[in-house]
Amino acid sequence: MGPATRFVAINLALFLMTGIGWCAEQLAATPPGVPSMELSEALDYASAHQPQIRSALAELAARQSEARVPRAAWFPQVGASAQLLVGSTNNTTASYLNVPETDLPRIGSTRAVGSTNWSPSPSSLLALTIDQQVYDFGRIAAQASVADAQADIARANAETIGLEIQLAVEESFHAVLAAKEVMAATEDAYRRSLAHRDYAKAGTKSGLRPPIELTRAQADVALLEVRRVRARTGLQAARASLAAGIGAGTLEVDAKAPPAGETGTIAFDEALRLAAARNPVITAALSRVKAQQSVTRAIARELAPNLFASATLSGRAGGAAPSTGEVPFGEGWLPDVGNWHVGLVFQWNLFDMTVLARRSAAKAREGAALADLELARTSVTLAAQRAYLELDAAQQALPGLASALAAAQANQAQADARFRAGLGTTIELADAESLLTNAQLELAIGRFTVARSRAALGRVIAEKRVMPPLPKGKANE
Repeated sequence: MGPATRFVAINLALFLMTGIGWCAEQLAATPPGVPSMELSEALDYASAHQPQIRSALAELAARQSEARVPRAAWFPQVGASAQLLVGSTNNTTASYLNVPETDLPRIGSTRAVGSTNWSPSPSSLLALTIDQQVYDFGRIAAQASVADAQADIARANAETIGLEIQLAVEESFHAVLAAKEVMAATEDAYRRSLAHRDYAKAGTKSGLRPPIELTRAQADVALLEVRRVRARTGLQAARASLAAGIGAGTLEVDAKAPPAGETGTIAFDEALRLAAARNPVITAALSRVKAQQSVTRAIARELAPNLFASATLSGRAGGAAPSTGEVPFGEGWLPDVGNWHVGLVFQWNLFDMTVLARRSAAKAREGAALADLELARTSVTLAAQRAYLELDAAQQALPGLASALAAAQANQAQADARFRAGLGTTIELADAESLLTNAQLELAIGRFTVARSRAALGRVIAEKRVMPPLPKGKANE
């Protein structure tokens, strides 16, 4: 190959390299119609639109509403009754118990008889009653404590879901960045393979290189074309995963590369302390223990006395012939005989073996909840240790991966120069290209591993950046 031919070939190769490099930048750029977000924007969007977070917040709101139910027992209860009865009125000295399964009307005002008279007599009643809880001996407070503990469990579950969504969004976000690096490395390798193929073709035509050089270069181009398709598909899948993770209405969401700079890492002991103090898995387990203890107290309070006030204003009338006196006006069809009462009622269920058995079973459940709490603490501690060690190992590997990339770039440059000068073969160049591409991919994977490990550690120590502020306090506050 003469100097003029070599000059033309070099300039053609440079033109192809520049053109294909521009194409690689265009492929890695955000496609039209695909929104692009920074990590903070993606987390904020997920906080407002992710269906799992909205479901968790709805569950928390429902639990807090349920926690107001027991406290409603302190409000007065107002009831009214209007009755019109027709039936027999045969009074006798028989005794009976008032049970809710059987309705027995009061007929004690009629004359006692020795036989049955099936003739009907009307009765009417109109009454208004107000009952007010006076003192419950801790029963309502125990029931409210159970409801509050259930709300605390729902709050901890919501925080757990928020952290899981945060981890998923961060992993998806950095997966998009890693997929971009993989695509850029693949495009660079493809660009170089085209230039090498053109050099091999020119050398084969001039007789300076054997045909096997060209066939090997063509095989490298074909293989990299397949890798380009896979890299492009992987980038689209990563963008789609990010869109699904934040609850976006689009099929894909692109990730903007963050500014350069490393995020500081907390100390190992501090990570363990934060995990034990803030992880919602432990908080939920502790709330379950408190809830079960409240259940035990609430069952025990069922045996406590109850004191309430009662006041009733009523009108009644019966059509049966009384033992003394006369039949009221209307003969029982009009409730025109007035009465009222104000009373203080004391109730006490002195002994109920069923309640005692339920309390014993609830006490056993407390032991199971305590065991689950210890298991949760152990699991969180192990997860914090694992996440910290994985992050530390990934960070320590980054300098080595960067050095390997620099060495691979230098090796590829030397092999490329030897190949262009006619001193190297395609085998030597392909080996250098493979080493460079693998080093680029390994560095991309290493950066993704660092970002994912940092996100996993943040999830364990409960660095909440996605969940909106949750309501605090008791249900009645």
